[in-house]
Amino acid sequence: MSNEPSETEGADASRRGSLPAAATTAAAIAAGGAPSAAPAASRGAAAAPPRTLGRTGVQVEAVSLGGEGILRTTGRHREAVPVILEALRLGVRYCDTAPAYQQSQDYYGEAFRAAGPRAREQVFLASKTHARDRDGALRLLDDSLRRLGTDHLDLWQLHDLRELDELDAIFGKGGAIEAVEQARADGRVRHVGITGHHDPQILVEAMRRYPVDTVLCAINPADPARLPFLTTVVEEARRRGVGVIGMKIMAAGRLLQDRAASPSELIRYAASHADTVIIGCSSIAEVRENLGARSLPFPMPPAERAALEARVAPRAGRYDAFKA
Repeated sequence: MSNEPSETEGADASRRGSLPAAATTAAAIAAGGAPSAAPAASRGAAAAPPRTLGRTGVQVEAVSLGGEGILRTTGRHREAVPVILEALRLGVRYCDTAPAYQQSQDYYGEAFRAAGPRAREQVFLASKTHARDRDGALRLLDDSLRRLGTDHLDLWQLHDLRELDELDAIFGKGGAIEAVEQARADGRVRHVGITGHHDPQILVEAMRRYPVDTVLCAINPADPARLPFLTTVVEEARRRGVGVIGMKIMAAGRLLQDRAASPSELIRYAASHADTVIIGCSSIAEVRENLGARSLPFPMPPAERAALEARVAPRAGRYDAFKA
């Protein structure tokens, strides 16, 4: 669901030199270099401590790898796989993808094969299902496992929830929640989550209907202006012990295009509310920059968050176009 930056940004930089970087990174990981192979400067000498992802009990870092950016493309393995390999080299803990993200899952599968047998088990791997029925969801799950080259997902999420009738379908007879229960029972799925950026009340209602482990929702400084997720979804998740994952933290790159805020400000803002934030990357350089933000000071002080919200409020509608 995260689409910061757009899939074309940084493509030329990624194209230049991607094959040597991929070969070197894969060799380092296969030799047992991940995550410790990451240079100290990249990981940050005073990196913020890991956080617990709600009731999953899993330790995650403030910044994680999103499944979009260059990963939400088709036929661009030569650029996309090195992005994942670099994130693995830098010790990424949480990796996001989805069937709806074109060949994102295929790129992950190729990267895990290149990096060696330990690579997959060193990350918390999250994918999704956009099917609302049991049989359709199970078909998507089995296809995801095949494409990712794994026998289980650490997190399987009900993707992009928007309407009450979707919840009725999911939680009704023959709905996708039956696929969730079956997959958890047979070990194909360890944890279950929900995602959405359209209407916060739909995510709140979903949490009321089922004890999910995580929620992936939109978090950026334009949020308080309209249909806020922070004072609804995030507060409800915290009350229930549900892990919070942030997306849309750069508003599809628009906050950066307008120079309304810096990447570090936006990461610090979102990660001050979420357990981790996912960011789509378009090049190895972006991976290094974004994962390097793990060493930023967290949380952002309340006064600084308020000032950032006030700064973007006049154009908030431009930054929350994904909402209802």
